[in-house]
Amino acid sequence: MARDNRRVLKEYRTLLPFLRRYRMWYLGGVLALIVTSGAQLMIPQFIRHAIDMIAGGDFELNAIARTMLLMVATAFVIAMGRLGWRFFIHGASRRIEKELREKLFDHLLKLSPSFFGRNKTGDIMARATNDMDAVRMASGMAFVAFVDGLFLTIAILVILFTQQARLTLVTIIPLPLITIMILFFGRVIGKLFKGVQEGFSRLSEQSRETLTGIRVVQSFVREDYFRDRFMAANADYQAKNLQLVRIWGLFFPLVHFLAGITGLILLRFGGELVITGTLSPGEFVATMSYLEMLIWPMLGAGFTVNMFQRGGASLARINAILDEAPEITSAPDAVTSPETPSIEFRSLTFTYPGADTPALDDISFSLPAGGLLGILGHTGSGKSTLLNVLPRMIDPPEGTVFVGGRDVRQYRLDGLRRAFGFVPQDTFLFSDSLEHNVLFAVRSPDEAVRTAIVTRVGAVSAVERDIENFPNGWKTEIGERGITLSGGQKQRIAISRALAVDPSILVLDDALSAVDTETEEKILRALLPERKGKTTIVVSHRISTLQHADLIVVLSDGRVIQSGNHAELVDLDGYYREIFELQQLESRRARHE
Repeated sequence: MARDNRRVLKEYRTLLPFLRRYRMWYLGGVLALIVTSGAQLMIPQFIRHAIDMIAGGDFELNAIARTMLLMVATAFVIAMGRLGWRFFIHGASRRIEKELREKLFDHLLKLSPSFFGRNKTGDIMARATNDMDAVRMASGMAFVAFVDGLFLTIAILVILFTQQARLTLVTIIPLPLITIMILFFGRVIGKLFKGVQEGFSRLSEQSRETLTGIRVVQSFVREDYFRDRFMAANADYQAKNLQLVRIWGLFFPLVHFLAGITGLILLRFGGELVITGTLSPGEFVATMSYLEMLIWPMLGAGFTVNMFQRGGASLARINAILDEAPEITSAPDAVTSPETPSIEFRSLTFTYPGADTPALDDISFSLPAGGLLGILGHTGSGKSTLLNVLPRMIDPPEGTVFVGGRDVRQYRLDGLRRAFGFVPQDTFLFSDSLEHNVLFAVRSPDEAVRTAIVTRVGAVSAVERDIENFPNGWKTEIGERGITLSGGQKQRIAISRALAVDPSILVLDDALSAVDTETEEKILRALLPERKGKTTIVVSHRISTLQHADLIVVLSDGRVIQSGNHAELVDLDGYYREIFELQQLESRRARHE
C-alpha cells in the first residue's frame, strides 16, 4: 500500500509548478476555510449557552435574542468564508486545469508522427478532457476536504477533550475503524478508477472512429456491426463504473453507521452524566453537535482519498504523454532555414523501427535549386518515405539527406519545414471555409493581400471554375475533413493551400491522381511557369505528369532502379518505358472509343 501511495504522489510532480504559481490563491483559500470552520465551531457553543439558560429557568428574552443575533452574524461569516474559499481554491484549480491542458496540447504538437501511429485519437482526447476533470477535482475539492477535515477534526477533538476528556475518549472509540476503512477503500478506488478512465478512452475511440468513417459504414451497410461494437464498449464502461460505484456507495453507509455508534455511546454515558448533574443539558447538546460535525471530516477523508486516487490515476495517463520525448528535435546550434532549395541524397538507407527490410536502400541522387523532380514507383516502393525524410517528418540518418547543401538535421525544424509546401496523398482539410483552408499557412493580416493570394492560387490549381457552384463562393463551409467536396476538389484545394505560401520547395505526392487528364494538363500548364526558378517534386503514376521533369527517379522496393529525364528513360528498357507504353495504348483506346 505504501508503494502505491508513493507511486500516486510521484504522479503529482507535474502539478508542482502550477501549485507554486498559485500558492497565494491557495493561501487565501486556506484562510477562508479556517474562518469558515472556526465560525462553524462557534454555533454549538451558542446553542449550549441558550439551552443552559432555558434549562435554568432564569433567563430573559433579550439574552436569547442576543444569542440568536450572534448566531445570524456567525452564519453570515460562514457564508462569506465559503464564498472566499470557493473563489480562491476552485479558481486556482480551474486555472491549473486550463494551463495543464494547454501544456498537454502544446506537447502533443511537438511529438513525432510515430507517436500518433502508436496511440489512438480517442484515448488522447479522453486524457485531455475526462482525465483533466479528475485532476481539477484533486487540486480543488480534494484539497478543500483535506484542509477542512484536518482543521475540524483537530479543533473538535481539542474542544471535546478540554470540556469532557473521559466522555470524549469513550465516545470516539469507533473513529479509528473509520480511518482504517478509508485507507482500504482508497487503495481499491484508485485501481478501479484507472479502469474507468481506460474504458472511457475506448468508448471515445469507438465513437470517433465510427463517426469519422460514417460514409464507409453506411455504404457497406455495417451499421449493426458498429452499433454492437459501441454497445459492447459502452457496457464495459458501465460495468467498470458500477464496480466503482458499489465500492464508493458502500463507504458512506459504513461511515454513517460508525458515526451513529458514537451517538449511541454519547446517549448512554453522556445521558448518565446529565442525570447525575455532572454534564449540563447545553453541554450534552453541544457535544452531540460536535460529534455530528465530526462526520464531515470522516466523509471528507473519504472524499480526499477518492479524489486523490482518481487524480493520481488520471495524472499517470497525462504524464505518460508529457514524458514522451519528441523523437525529432532541432539541434542546439541549428541553422534557421535553407538558403537555397537544392536537394541531395547520399547513400540514404532507412528502416522503420521493428521492420526487417529497409524502406529505402542506398538512395543517391541530387537536384539543383529550381529543378523539377519526378518520382515514379509502384505502391510500397518507398516514395512517401523518401518525401517525408526531406522535412524530417521521418528522421533520416545523419549525413544522408541535404537541402541547400546542408544536412537537414542541422536546420531548425520550423525553418526547414517552412521551406516546404506539402500536398500529401491523404488530403486533409479543416472544418472551415474554402478560403480559410487555402490561407491556412498565410500569416499576412492584410485582407487585400489574402484575397489576391486566393485568386492567384485558385487559378493555378483550376479550382476557381468550381467556386461559382458553391453557395457562398470562397466563404463556403466545407464540413468535417472536406466531406462536401469531391476527391479532385479536395486535391486542388490542397494544392492551392501549398502554393499560397509560395514555398521554396513544393512537394506533390500523387496530388493529381483524383483529377481528370484535361484538368491535370491545365494545372500543369499554369503550375510550371508559376514554379519557374523554384524547386518542385512531383510523385505520380502518370507519365504525362512526369514528362516535364528535369530528373525522373524510378523506385522499386526502396531502391532507385532508373533515373534520367523523360527522353532518356523512354529509350531505355525498364519499368518507366513499360508504364509509358501502357498509358499510350490506353490513351489511344480512349480516343477511338
